[in-house]
Amino acid sequence: MTDKTIRSDTEWRAALTPEQYHVLREAGTERAFTGKYDKHFDDGEYTCAGCGQKLFDSDSKFNSGCGWPAFTAPADTQLIDERRDTSYGMIRTEVMCSNCGGHLGHVFPDGPRDRGGLRYCINSAALDFAPEAGEE
Repeated sequence: MTDKTIRSDTEWRAALTPEQYHVLREAGTERAFTGKYDKHFDDGEYTCAGCGQKLFDSDSKFNSGCGWPAFTAPADTQLIDERRDTSYGMIRTEVMCSNCGGHLGHVFPDGPRDRGGLRYCINSAALDFAPEAGEE
């Protein structure tokens, strides 16, 4: 693994759009059905918009209908961190980038049973996409 990405608040604000900053650094959430990757199903890999670390492969993406990009599993479990989130009167599992600590979204136990049963519900603003070679 590489060294962790550590930036000051000022550096994060300069590097990210306001929406990316809100999601990644303040654990915010974009409005449902507004993110650019909700209905995006091209082949490639999804990376952290904060630090560029690979997070998810396109083959784990599925249309959950929840309004945010959904994945059945990270590309590797070491690429994400999880912690209990009790904000807003709910008990959920928050998902963060293991490299920069950016908030990505949450994981829920209501994904496709034939693919492990998990749904990683991830904000588009927390992601970038790199198409497979030969894709646009």
